[in-house]
Amino acid sequence: MQTLSYVLLYLGVAVIVASALSAFWLRGAFVRLHFLSPVTSLGGPLIGIALGIANGWGLTTGLILLIVFLLAFSGPAIAAATARVLAQREAIAPADSPQ
Repeated sequence: MQTLSYVLLYLGVAVIVASALSAFWLRGAFVRLHFLSPVTSLGGPLIGIALGIANGWGLTTGLILLIVFLLAFSGPAIAAATARVLAQREAIAPADSPQ
């Protein structure tokens, strides 16, 4: 079980690092937002499940899994809301317009 925990932990960290580097490298808020969505929907849950496996069953694992559940289901909704606000701001004042 310890090996599975390490594999899930390293996969979660790899997803987060790859997403962060991609977001740092690319331009534009929408593209960056697209590359940061895997952090909440994949990276966080992988790390949380790895911590849950490493700790065994108990109250701490229950809290970790609750946080993972909330992160996995609220992260995409927050990303969509952020994208909507960005789209509304660009509709009001496009970035390419002369000022």
